[in-house]
Amino acid sequence: MISGIQHFSFCRRQWALIHLEEKWNENHFTAEGRVIHERVHDSNIVDYRNGIITYRDMAVKSSELGITGQCDAVEFVPSENGIELFKKPGYWSVQPVEYKRGTIKLDNCDRLQVTAQVLCLEEMFCCNIDCAFIFYNENHRREKIEISQELREKTKAMINEMHDYYKRGYTPKVKKGKKCKNCSLKDICIPELPQKITVENYLKIAYEDKNI
Repeated sequence: MISGIQHFSFCRRQWALIHLEEKWNENHFTAEGRVIHERVHDSNIVDYRNGIITYRDMAVKSSELGITGQCDAVEFVPSENGIELFKKPGYWSVQPVEYKRGTIKLDNCDRLQVTAQVLCLEEMFCCNIDCAFIFYNENHRREKIEISQELREKTKAMINEMHDYYKRGYTPKVKKGKKCKNCSLKDICIPELPQKITVENYLKIAYEDKNI
């Protein structure tokens, strides 16, 4: 799943717990993000404003990369060097828009996710996409992302790494850091867990102690 790239970039263990072990827990950060996406994801809405056509909740995939997901929004902007659209006169450039809670981040978690969307759209529409956007809900600002060769290569490398983890069913060990504090899975991940004991054995010991 394309959405997993953001998790994987943030924390390999978090990604594995969600996408391999199918574990999930919600906190106020994830709840806020879910509400934002619920507002945006209405595939029945097609906006046409200022000459720009916007499709919501568009399903995308790349057979070459083996990824699939949903774009919050995809804008089609009039462009002489763009593509043709069914029953739409003229030519159009393609640019995905991802909606996120909070504000612009220093790391590339969100940028890698929208780059993966770009790679899917390029394959689907046989086009080249130079930029994409991330809309941050807290300050209602768009960040324009230039889809550089470096971003493309990092995204593809991360996708390949995810496939490798998935095939092996590999969940990395805890690497405790500041980001653990706000992670919704901290009670499942147990970052305080000693490195030499598994989560399964830790829970077993805790259960036995409770019932003594």
